[in-house]
Amino acid sequence: MPQTFATKIKEHLSENTARGIFGIINDEMSLVETEFERQANSNIQVIDYLGDYLRASGGKRVRPALLILSNYAAGGNGKAENVIRLATVMEMLHTATLVHDDIIDNADLRRNRSSVNARFGNQTAVLMGDWLYMSAFETSLEERSLAVLDILTRLTRKMTEGELIQLTLLGDVDISEEQYFDVLRRKTAYLFAGCCEIGAILAGASTEVQAAVRDFGLNLGIAFQLADDVFDFEADEKVIGKAAGTDLLEGKLTYPLIKLADADHTIRQILENVMDKGVYADESRNQINERLKTHGILEMTKKAASEFGEAARKSLDVLPQTEYRSALEMIPDFVVRRRK
Repeated sequence: MPQTFATKIKEHLSENTARGIFGIINDEMSLVETEFERQANSNIQVIDYLGDYLRASGGKRVRPALLILSNYAAGGNGKAENVIRLATVMEMLHTATLVHDDIIDNADLRRNRSSVNARFGNQTAVLMGDWLYMSAFETSLEERSLAVLDILTRLTRKMTEGELIQLTLLGDVDISEEQYFDVLRRKTAYLFAGCCEIGAILAGASTEVQAAVRDFGLNLGIAFQLADDVFDFEADEKVIGKAAGTDLLEGKLTYPLIKLADADHTIRQILENVMDKGVYADESRNQINERLKTHGILEMTKKAASEFGEAARKSLDVLPQTEYRSALEMIPDFVVRRRK
Protein backbone atom coordinates (compact mmCIF):
# COMPACT_ATOMS: atom_id res chain seq x y z
CA MET A 1 0.00 0.00 0.00
CA PRO A 2 1.43 3.42 -0.90
CA GLN A 3 2.35 5.75 1.91
CA THR A 4 -0.20 8.35 2.87
CA PHE A 5 0.91 11.97 2.78
CA ALA A 6 0.49 12.19 6.56
CA THR A 7 2.96 9.30 6.95
CA LYS A 8 5.46 10.97 4.65
CA ILE A 9 5.19 14.30 6.44
CA LYS A 10 5.75 12.56 9.79
CA GLU A 11 8.92 11.03 8.40
CA HIS A 12 10.06 14.47 7.31
CA LEU A 13 9.29 15.77 10.79
CA SER A 14 11.99 13.53 12.23
CA GLU A 15 14.48 15.79 10.44
CA ASN A 16 13.14 18.67 12.55
CA THR A 17 13.75 21.12 9.71
CA ALA A 18 11.60 23.72 8.02
CA ARG A 19 12.37 22.03 4.70
CA GLY A 20 10.84 18.81 5.93
CA ILE A 21 7.64 20.45 7.17
CA PHE A 22 7.07 22.90 4.33
CA GLY A 23 8.24 20.67 1.48
CA ILE A 24 4.67 20.34 0.25
CA ILE A 25 4.68 24.02 -0.78
CA ASN A 26 8.19 24.34 -2.20
CA ASP A 27 6.91 25.76 -5.47
CA GLU A 28 4.74 28.32 -3.71
CA MET A 29 7.58 29.41 -1.44
CA SER A 30 9.79 29.93 -4.49
CA LEU A 31 7.09 32.24 -5.82
CA VAL A 32 7.17 34.11 -2.50
CA GLU A 33 10.92 34.66 -2.84
CA THR A 34 10.42 36.05 -6.32
CA GLU A 35 7.59 38.28 -5.12
CA PHE A 36 9.66 39.45 -2.14
CA GLU A 37 12.37 40.52 -4.54
CA ARG A 38 9.79 42.39 -6.64
CA GLN A 39 8.16 44.11 -3.67
CA ALA A 40 11.51 45.10 -2.14
CA ASN A 41 12.76 46.44 -5.45
CA SER A 42 13.22 50.19 -5.76
CA ASN A 43 14.71 52.62 -8.26
CA ILE A 44 16.40 54.26 -5.27
CA GLN A 45 19.77 52.54 -5.10
CA VAL A 46 20.21 52.52 -1.32
CA ILE A 47 16.74 51.00 -0.76
CA ASP A 48 17.36 48.38 -3.43
CA TYR A 49 20.68 47.46 -1.81
CA LEU A 50 19.20 47.23 1.68
CA GLY A 51 16.30 45.14 0.38
CA ASP A 52 18.77 42.68 -1.13
CA TYR A 53 20.72 42.59 2.13
CA LEU A 54 17.62 41.77 4.14
CA ARG A 55 16.38 39.10 1.75
CA ALA A 56 19.82 37.47 1.70
CA SER A 57 19.64 37.18 5.49
CA GLY A 58 17.27 34.27 4.90
CA GLY A 59 14.91 33.02 7.57
CA LYS A 60 12.54 30.06 7.52
CA ARG A 61 9.65 32.12 6.05
CA VAL A 62 7.28 30.50 8.54
CA ARG A 63 4.70 33.28 8.30
CA PRO A 64 4.12 33.22 4.54
CA ALA A 65 4.14 29.41 4.70
CA LEU A 66 1.35 29.55 7.30
CA LEU A 67 -0.73 31.80 5.06
CA ILE A 68 -0.32 29.50 2.06
CA LEU A 69 -0.98 26.28 3.99
CA SER A 70 -4.03 27.81 5.70
CA ASN A 71 -5.32 28.92 2.33
CA TYR A 72 -5.00 25.42 0.89
CA ALA A 73 -6.43 23.81 4.02
CA ALA A 74 -9.46 26.12 3.80
CA GLY A 75 -10.09 25.12 0.18
CA GLY A 76 -8.16 27.83 -1.66
CA ASN A 77 -5.50 27.88 -4.37
CA GLY A 78 -2.19 28.65 -2.69
CA LYS A 79 -0.52 29.43 -6.00
CA ALA A 80 -3.00 32.18 -6.85
CA GLU A 81 -1.37 35.55 -7.45
CA ASN A 82 -3.15 37.30 -4.59
CA VAL A 83 -2.23 34.52 -2.12
CA ILE A 84 1.46 34.74 -3.00
CA ARG A 85 1.27 38.53 -2.87
CA LEU A 86 -0.28 38.59 0.62
CA ALA A 87 2.04 35.85 1.89
CA THR A 88 4.94 38.08 0.88
CA VAL A 89 3.33 41.07 2.57
CA MET A 90 3.36 39.14 5.85
CA GLU A 91 7.07 38.38 5.47
CA MET A 92 7.78 42.05 4.73
CA LEU A 93 5.87 43.12 7.85
CA HIS A 94 7.81 40.59 9.89
CA THR A 95 11.11 41.79 8.42
CA ALA A 96 10.20 45.40 9.22
CA THR A 97 9.55 44.46 12.87
CA LEU A 98 12.93 42.71 13.07
CA VAL A 99 14.71 45.78 11.71
CA HIS A 100 13.04 48.02 14.28
CA ASP A 101 13.49 45.46 17.10
CA ASP A 102 17.23 45.33 16.47
CA ILE A 103 17.45 49.11 16.78
CA ILE A 104 15.55 49.09 20.08
CA ASP A 105 17.67 46.22 21.42
CA ASN A 106 20.98 47.57 20.06
CA ALA A 107 21.43 44.13 18.50
CA ASP A 108 24.58 43.50 16.49
CA LEU A 109 23.57 40.17 14.97
CA ARG A 110 20.52 38.88 13.13
CA ARG A 111 20.55 35.39 11.60
CA ASN A 112 24.33 35.04 11.98
CA ARG A 113 25.20 38.26 10.17
CA SER A 114 25.39 41.94 11.07
CA SER A 115 22.01 43.52 11.72
CA VAL A 116 21.01 46.44 9.49
CA ASN A 117 21.50 48.93 12.33
CA ALA A 118 24.94 47.54 13.22
CA ARG A 119 26.15 47.68 9.63
CA PHE A 120 24.44 50.78 8.28
CA GLY A 121 23.45 52.76 11.39
CA ASN A 122 20.22 53.40 13.27
CA GLN A 123 19.00 56.20 11.03
CA THR A 124 19.19 54.03 7.93
CA ALA A 125 17.60 51.08 9.75
CA VAL A 126 14.65 53.13 11.03
CA LEU A 127 13.89 54.49 7.58
CA MET A 128 14.28 51.08 5.93
CA GLY A 129 11.90 49.52 8.43
CA ASP A 130 9.39 52.28 7.73
CA TRP A 131 9.79 51.76 3.99
CA LEU A 132 9.09 48.03 4.35
CA TYR A 133 5.93 48.73 6.37
CA MET A 134 4.60 51.19 3.82
CA SER A 135 5.50 48.98 0.85
CA ALA A 136 3.71 46.05 2.47
CA PHE A 137 0.55 48.07 2.99
CA GLU A 138 0.73 49.52 -0.52
CA THR A 139 0.87 46.00 -1.93
CA SER A 140 -1.98 44.81 0.30
CA LEU A 141 -4.21 47.53 -1.11
CA GLU A 142 -4.18 45.68 -4.42
CA GLU A 143 -6.42 43.05 -2.84
CA ARG A 144 -9.16 45.67 -2.28
CA SER A 145 -10.31 43.74 0.80
CA LEU A 146 -11.42 45.67 3.87
CA ALA A 147 -11.28 42.47 5.92
CA VAL A 148 -7.61 41.93 5.04
CA LEU A 149 -6.70 45.57 5.63
CA ASP A 150 -8.48 45.51 8.98
CA ILE A 151 -6.38 42.52 10.09
CA LEU A 152 -3.14 44.12 8.88
CA THR A 153 -3.75 47.47 10.53
CA ARG A 154 -4.92 45.84 13.77
CA LEU A 155 -1.96 43.48 14.10
CA THR A 156 0.55 46.22 13.18
CA ARG A 157 -0.90 48.43 15.89
CA LYS A 158 -0.75 45.56 18.39
CA MET A 159 2.88 44.82 17.51
CA THR A 160 3.79 48.46 18.11
CA GLU A 161 1.86 48.47 21.38
CA GLY A 162 3.72 45.32 22.41
CA GLU A 163 7.08 47.01 21.84
CA LEU A 164 6.01 50.06 23.85
CA ILE A 165 4.67 47.95 26.73
CA GLN A 166 7.87 45.90 26.76
CA LEU A 167 9.94 49.09 27.00
CA THR A 168 8.06 50.03 30.18
CA LEU A 169 8.91 46.62 31.65
CA LEU A 170 12.64 46.56 30.88
CA GLY A 171 14.70 45.80 33.96
CA ASP A 172 11.62 44.89 36.02
CA VAL A 173 12.14 41.66 37.93
CA ASP A 174 8.53 41.75 39.14
CA ILE A 175 6.91 41.34 35.72
CA SER A 176 3.90 39.03 35.96
CA GLU A 177 2.96 36.12 33.73
CA GLU A 178 -0.09 38.10 32.63
CA GLN A 179 2.10 40.98 31.47
CA TYR A 180 4.49 38.59 29.75
CA PHE A 181 1.74 36.88 27.76
CA ASP A 182 0.16 40.21 26.87
CA VAL A 183 3.42 41.37 25.28
CA LEU A 184 3.98 37.97 23.66
CA ARG A 185 0.58 37.96 21.97
CA ARG A 186 1.03 41.50 20.68
CA LYS A 187 4.61 41.11 19.45
CA THR A 188 4.47 37.59 18.06
CA ALA A 189 1.23 35.65 18.20
CA TYR A 190 -1.13 38.12 16.51
CA LEU A 191 1.04 38.09 13.38
CA PHE A 192 0.86 34.28 13.25
CA ALA A 193 -2.90 34.48 13.71
CA GLY A 194 -3.22 37.13 11.00
CA CYS A 195 -1.30 35.01 8.50
CA CYS A 196 -3.62 32.06 9.02
CA GLU A 197 -6.82 34.13 9.03
CA ILE A 198 -5.92 35.99 5.83
CA GLY A 199 -5.14 32.66 4.16
CA ALA A 200 -8.66 31.47 5.01
CA ILE A 201 -10.26 34.75 3.88
CA LEU A 202 -8.54 34.51 0.49
CA ALA A 203 -9.93 30.98 0.20
CA GLY A 204 -13.47 32.28 0.73
CA ALA A 205 -13.80 30.17 3.87
CA SER A 206 -16.67 30.45 6.35
CA THR A 207 -16.36 32.60 9.45
CA GLU A 208 -16.10 29.38 11.49
CA VAL A 209 -13.06 28.26 9.53
CA GLN A 210 -11.54 31.73 9.65
CA ALA A 211 -11.88 31.77 13.44
CA ALA A 212 -10.46 28.24 13.73
CA VAL A 213 -7.28 28.95 11.77
CA ARG A 214 -6.90 32.29 13.56
CA ASP A 215 -6.94 30.42 16.89
CA PHE A 216 -4.47 27.93 15.46
CA GLY A 217 -2.08 30.75 14.57
CA LEU A 218 -2.48 32.50 17.92
CA ASN A 219 -1.67 29.38 19.96
CA LEU A 220 1.13 28.46 17.57
CA GLY A 221 2.66 31.91 17.99
CA ILE A 222 2.64 31.54 21.76
CA ALA A 223 4.25 28.10 21.52
CA PHE A 224 6.84 29.55 19.13
CA GLN A 225 7.89 32.29 21.55
CA LEU A 226 8.00 30.01 24.57
CA ALA A 227 10.31 27.72 22.61
CA ASP A 228 12.48 30.73 21.72
CA ASP A 229 12.72 31.56 25.41
CA VAL A 230 14.16 28.12 26.05
CA PHE A 231 16.53 28.37 23.08
CA ASP A 232 17.94 31.58 24.55
CA PHE A 233 19.46 29.36 27.23
CA GLU A 234 20.01 26.04 25.48
CA ALA A 235 20.76 26.59 21.80
CA ASP A 236 24.12 27.11 20.17
CA GLU A 237 24.75 30.67 18.97
CA LYS A 238 24.97 29.45 15.36
CA VAL A 239 21.49 27.95 15.66
CA ILE A 240 19.67 31.00 16.97
CA GLY A 241 21.68 33.47 14.89
CA LYS A 242 22.67 35.68 17.82
CA ALA A 243 24.49 35.39 21.13
CA ALA A 244 22.78 33.16 23.70
CA GLY A 245 21.44 34.72 26.88
CA THR A 246 20.95 38.16 25.33
CA ASP A 247 17.34 38.64 26.46
CA LEU A 248 18.36 39.21 30.08
CA LEU A 249 21.23 41.49 29.02
CA GLU A 250 18.64 43.62 27.23
CA GLY A 251 16.60 43.86 30.43
CA LYS A 252 13.92 41.38 29.33
CA LEU A 253 12.59 38.84 31.75
CA THR A 254 11.37 35.89 29.68
CA TYR A 255 8.98 33.17 30.82
CA PRO A 256 11.65 30.85 32.33
CA LEU A 257 13.13 33.73 34.34
CA ILE A 258 9.72 34.89 35.53
CA LYS A 259 9.05 31.36 36.81
CA LEU A 260 12.54 31.18 38.32
CA ALA A 261 12.11 34.52 40.16
CA ASP A 262 8.84 33.23 41.61
CA ALA A 263 10.37 29.89 42.66
CA ASP A 264 13.70 31.19 44.00
CA HIS A 265 13.74 34.68 45.53
CA THR A 266 17.49 34.48 46.14
CA ILE A 267 18.09 34.71 42.38
CA ARG A 268 16.26 38.02 42.02
CA GLN A 269 19.23 40.19 42.95
CA ILE A 270 21.43 38.37 40.44
CA LEU A 271 18.86 38.95 37.70
CA GLU A 272 18.58 42.63 38.61
CA ASN A 273 22.38 43.04 38.55
CA VAL A 274 22.68 41.47 35.10
CA MET A 275 19.91 43.64 33.69
CA ASP A 276 21.30 46.76 35.33
CA LYS A 277 24.91 46.26 34.17
CA GLY A 278 24.16 44.57 30.86
CA VAL A 279 26.81 41.89 31.45
CA TYR A 280 27.05 38.48 33.10
CA ALA A 281 29.48 39.16 35.92
CA ASP A 282 31.58 36.41 37.47
CA GLU A 283 29.50 33.25 37.83
CA SER A 284 26.07 34.83 37.34
CA ARG A 285 25.33 33.02 34.07
CA ASN A 286 26.25 29.65 35.57
CA GLN A 287 24.24 30.41 38.71
CA ILE A 288 21.14 31.25 36.68
CA ASN A 289 21.51 28.14 34.52
CA GLU A 290 22.01 25.92 37.55
CA ARG A 291 18.93 27.31 39.30
CA LEU A 292 16.88 26.86 36.14
CA LYS A 293 17.97 23.23 36.10
CA THR A 294 17.39 22.70 39.83
CA HIS A 295 13.82 23.96 39.65
CA GLY A 296 13.08 22.26 36.32
CA ILE A 297 12.09 25.59 34.79
CA LEU A 298 13.17 24.93 31.21
CA GLU A 299 11.32 21.63 31.13
CA MET A 300 8.29 23.41 32.57
CA THR A 301 8.53 25.99 29.78
CA LYS A 302 8.81 23.28 27.12
CA LYS A 303 5.72 21.64 28.56
CA ALA A 304 3.81 24.93 28.38
CA ALA A 305 4.91 25.37 24.76
CA SER A 306 3.74 21.85 23.94
CA GLU A 307 0.35 22.54 25.55
CA PHE A 308 -0.18 25.63 23.42
CA GLY A 309 0.93 23.60 20.41
CA GLU A 310 -1.68 20.96 21.20
CA ALA A 311 -4.34 23.66 21.57
CA ALA A 312 -3.33 24.92 18.13
CA ARG A 313 -3.78 21.45 16.62
CA LYS A 314 -7.23 21.03 18.15
CA SER A 315 -8.36 24.24 16.47
CA LEU A 316 -7.97 22.49 13.11
CA ASP A 317 -10.67 19.91 13.84
CA VAL A 318 -13.20 21.88 11.79
CA LEU A 319 -11.10 21.50 8.63
CA PRO A 320 -11.44 18.57 6.24
CA GLN A 321 -8.71 15.95 6.33
CA THR A 322 -6.27 16.96 3.61
CA GLU A 323 -2.53 16.90 3.12
CA TYR A 324 -2.45 20.61 3.93
CA ARG A 325 -4.23 20.16 7.24
CA SER A 326 -1.76 17.35 8.01
CA ALA A 327 1.12 19.73 7.32
CA LEU A 328 -0.40 22.38 9.61
CA GLU A 329 -0.85 19.79 12.36
CA MET A 330 2.86 19.00 12.24
CA ILE A 331 4.04 22.60 12.61
CA PRO A 332 3.53 22.90 16.41
CA ASP A 333 5.97 20.05 17.03
CA PHE A 334 8.45 21.66 14.68
CA VAL A 335 8.40 25.08 16.35
CA VAL A 336 8.69 23.54 19.82
CA ARG A 337 11.45 21.05 18.98
CA ARG A 338 13.33 22.81 16.19
CA ARG A 339 17.10 22.85 16.39
CA LYS A 340 18.17 23.85 12.90
